Amino acid sequence: MADIASALPAPLKRIDRVWTLVALIPLLIWAFLPTAADELIGTAAGAFLGTLPMITFAVLAVAFLKATGAEAVVAKAFIGSPARMILLGAMVGGLAPFCSCEVIPFIAAMLAMGVPLGAVMAFWLSSPLMDPAMFLITAGALGADFAVAKTLSAVGMGVFGGTVTHILAQRSIFAGQIKEAARGGCGCGPSPFKGTPNWTFWTEAERRGVFRDTALRNALFLGKWLALAYLLESLMIKYVPASWIATAVGGEGLSTVAVGALVGMPAYLNGYAAVPLIDGLMAQGMSAGAAMSFMLAGGVSSIPAAMAVWPLVKPRVFTAYLGLALVGSIAAGLAWQAIA
Repeated sequence: MADIASALPAPLKRIDRVWTLVALIPLLIWAFLPTAADELIGTAAGAFLGTLPMITFAVLAVAFLKATGAEAVVAKAFIGSPARMILLGAMVGGLAPFCSCEVIPFIAAMLAMGVPLGAVMAFWLSSPLMDPAMFLITAGALGADFAVAKTLSAVGMGVFGGTVTHILAQRSIFAGQIKEAARGGCGCGPSPFKGTPNWTFWTEAERRGVFRDTALRNALFLGKWLALAYLLESLMIKYVPASWIATAVGGEGLSTVAVGALVGMPAYLNGYAAVPLIDGLMAQGMSAGAAMSFMLAGGVSSIPAAMAVWPLVKPRVFTAYLGLALVGSIAAGLAWQAIA
């Protein structure tokens, strides 16, 4: 593959493969699925536009931190004992109103600022699982007890995953596992300004330039990966029948908890879309533990979210992330099965 890539003309080497897919997938949809093209592309565009305010906020926030030189101030929140940092990451992630894709800029910024990987993993695992609006929707459909259990599970998964990651990181297993995209390729690299932050960065031409360049690079980086993720998401919603999932995780027994997590991991789910589906599955006899593991695993590691985060870390950390999500989801499902 390296020989093929090196033989390509220089202009082709500079073509971004992700942007190519973003342009190619709609063309293929229009060519082979013309009757569903408007629906599929409209779904993807709507999802992207729905997260655009949060993406814009994240892009501007990172650019502001870099232009003012205030990254060190933010990083101080994660200074202290590993246990404190991991607990803080899990609790902030469990309460933050972000889905899997929307946390990408914050994870990238944390990695770029040198926040320990254990604390980042705690935030990463817990952040897509619960927020105030999702809590109310879950409580209304599945009961307040289920919503509370899912919230506690989100924080617990973060603490568990962060602790395991911290232990492994102490043994150099994860050394050199952060990709350059997370260090600077997305515009989240360390600020060139040191010392006391200048909060009125717009008064200096150099800082204005840093703000502009950082915002543009980060917006392009996030835009291409999220656009690809939402295009794939729309295809999955349309062509992966919910009945397949119901067949796999219906019924009682401890084995359904593990099956629920295994099916939930590759299946598209966000916390809002999962609630009515789980409500229906439980009405058909799905166990409470399987419902919990299905929601947790699907929320943490759905394919669109996984593809969007893939540029930030190398395979070893990414594999650990998936493994921790699976184990944590099964453990939480078994605990909820025993209680419920």
